[in-house]
Order: sequence, then structure tokens, then C-alpha cells
Amino acid sequence: MTKQWMVNSSGQDVKSLMADMSERGIKYCIGAYVDIHGVQKGKVVPVDHLAHMAAGSERYTGYALDGLGQKPNEDELVSIPDLSHIVQLPWEPALAWIPADLSFKGKPYPLSTRVALKNQIEIARSMGFEFNLGIECEVFLLKPQADGSLVPSDSTDNLVKPCYDVQGFVNSFSWLDKVASCINDLGWDLYSFDHEDANGQFEFDFNYADALTTCDRLTFFRFMAKHYAKEEGLIATMMPKPFADKTGNGAHFNMSLADVKTGQNLFQCSPEEDPRGIGLTQLGYYFIGGILKHGRALCAAFAPTVNSYKRLVRRGAMSYFSWAPVFNSYGSNNRTNSVRVPAGGGRCESRNADGAVNPYLAAALVLAAGLEGIREKLDPGAPNEDNLYEISEQERAERGIEFLPQTLQEAVAAFDEDPFVESVLGAGLKAEFVRYKLEEWNSYHLSISPWEIERYASMF
Repeated sequence: MTKQWMVNSSGQDVKSLMADMSERGIKYCIGAYVDIHGVQKGKVVPVDHLAHMAAGSERYTGYALDGLGQKPNEDELVSIPDLSHIVQLPWEPALAWIPADLSFKGKPYPLSTRVALKNQIEIARSMGFEFNLGIECEVFLLKPQADGSLVPSDSTDNLVKPCYDVQGFVNSFSWLDKVASCINDLGWDLYSFDHEDANGQFEFDFNYADALTTCDRLTFFRFMAKHYAKEEGLIATMMPKPFADKTGNGAHFNMSLADVKTGQNLFQCSPEEDPRGIGLTQLGYYFIGGILKHGRALCAAFAPTVNSYKRLVRRGAMSYFSWAPVFNSYGSNNRTNSVRVPAGGGRCESRNADGAVNPYLAAALVLAAGLEGIREKLDPGAPNEDNLYEISEQERAERGIEFLPQTLQEAVAAFDEDPFVESVLGAGLKAEFVRYKLEEWNSYHLSISPWEIERYASMF
């Protein structure tokens, strides 16, 4: 049975941990860190060398990886596995997956996005807060065609509005059951899953946790969902917008702060106690105020690819509204805002986060923005309750509602121009993100798409 070890500094020593792992059939350990894109990298050691890995035995040439800021002449980085988050792979019990942090010359490496998140978590704790985070995992299950194209895995999943469709869910049950069982066996507490708004799209919702744990879980979820799809001869993808005429994959960030000593949710109050009537404390509103202040810059981290901005549209090639946010705004249970306070209050949700997000990078930045809002008492004003897709441009301007960036190029410019970003990430990590994302934009911009050939080749 799948097992996740939870080890703290006063708990199991590495030697006894290695013995425990060996008894459970584990032969090898993967020390997995992520690059600037959130893609996993790492080395594998036999279980009896885990102590060596934990002491920094595994070295990496940073120049060989995206976004780690090294040159060919520099000393190697090392990865340090986080022994409080060990997962025995359910589909290959001989392997243990362990999230890792990068270190350089004995110190945490500032260009490691997991390190960047841990730095902000420590700042929050110094203010008396624990950052809790839940991420909704939306994913397409697709079938490759002979010509290389991808289509929904179930050819009968073809309703115009397939959201919550039971038949479509049951038809993909083999894969869904594998993913859901893994989530529960790992102790993540899956509380619902369903057919989402697009054909071939599904959503898994499991319980929130501290932000570092949740980001590790999203990273593992991608790995796990893809593996089980491969077992079925299919492809699972969290790509933001695989199809122009269907809704895209979000990865909505549901956030709250708890008292670091008592665990009490500091955003929670009854609607009667909240003058705005949506069940959020003033601390929660200040947190939202910080997110909105830096909303356009944060968008580059929440929606980090060219494809992301095909999702952040009001309607696009669809016959109905996309549900995706296009405005830097907040409201109650209103999905046309980028920041929403769901029914019941007690948390806020950033809806522009998508399936391509590097969760560590985005979580570090949004936490820092929220903490700035608290320090500076940035009140976000009245919530927007109406359909923002349909209000006039004049009314939008009068309310002071800005558009979120509409392309990756625009988002990266906002990210680069906001001094807040460098104050949170440091000059090195900020510069690497900007460099890689501008290269991505330029590569896209210089490519010639089939759409262009079809439209212009015969016209001119």
C-alpha cells in the first residue's frame, strides 16, 4: 500500500528511515527538484545512499537546466531531499519520490523556486501566520491520433456543455479511479472529482495543506496523472488551453492565513460579522488588496506560457463565456473576477492560475503580495458582484478595474517592471524568469502557424 512518511527534525533519523524504507520494498530514491518551468529534474540513488544524498552528495551542472542562472565555468549545485515528504510510488513500489531543494556551497540556492517559497513562508511565520493553500487540479485526458493530433479520449464525450456529465465520467472511470485512489492512499483527502466543462476534461479537488506541501502535491499529481494515462494508452495534460473551442485548465489557488500557534483561520468570519457580507475578515481583505496591487505582475507567474493567454479570454472560439478571468478584480462567488471569495468565505481564490503554473514560484509571489497588503493595510474596496464580461468599458474604467495582461509578452513586461518582484525573488531569479519567458514569446512570435497559412497564402 502507498505510504507517505512525515519526518520532522526530532523524529526518525536517516538511518532508521532507510531501514524502514528497505523493509517496505523501496530500492531507489528520486531527489526531485524543479526548473524555472516547474518541470521535475533529479538523480536517483539506492536507498542505502539516502543519507549521502541528504548530506549533499548529488551534484548538478546548473548550466544544463533552464532558469538556474549558472555559466559553464561555475561550481555545481547540489540537491537536498526533504525527508518530511517522501512518497513510495504506488505503480512502482521500488521507487521513492522525494521533493528536493537546491543548495550552492552549503547554502540554499536563491534561484531554486522551492527555496524562494520557503523564504516567504518564514517571513509569514515571523508575522504570526501560516500560509494554507489548496490547488484545484484540472486535467484533460486525451488520445493521440495517427497524424499526431490529440482528441478527447472518449469519442462519445461530445456534448456542447459536458460539465458534470455522469456518462462521460463513467466512460473514463478506469483512469479516474487510479488517480483518485492514489490521492486517497497518499492521505491527501480527495473530497470530490468530476467531469469538467470541456470534453475530455476532469477536475480533482483534495484538501488544502500548508503551501509547501500543496505545491509538492501538485508537482507529484502531474507526474502521477500522466503515468496512469500512459497505462491506458492515453495522454493526461494540464496544458492551459489544448483546444480553441473548449474551456482551459485552471489550477485555482485557494488561500488563507492561519494563526501559527493555534491554527485558527484568520480569514474566517460569519457573513454577519463582515460589513461586506461575504464572510471574510479585514485581514483577508488586506491580503486581497496586496494581490490586486501586483495583479498584473503576478499574472506572469500564474499563467506562464504563450498558451496561457489563449485561456484568459472572455469567450474566444467558444459559443459561451469561458469562465476564465480577464480582469484584475475581486468579488464574492463571482467567477468573472480574477480573485474570488467562494461561498462561505474564509479564503480567497486566484483564478488566473493555470495548469502550467510553477506552484512554488507563484505561491512565493502571491504570499508576498498578500503580506504586503496586510502590512500596508491595502483595502480592495467593494466586491464586484455583476458579470464583468458584460459591463461597458466606461463602467469598467470608472471602477478602476484593469485588464490582466492579454499576452505572455505583456505579462512578462508587467512582471519585469514591478519592483516588488525583485524584492521577493532576488535579481537573479527574476532575471532568469524574464529571460526564459521572453525567449519563449519570441520563439512563438517567429513561428508560422497553420492558421496563418490558411488565411493568407491564397489571399495575397
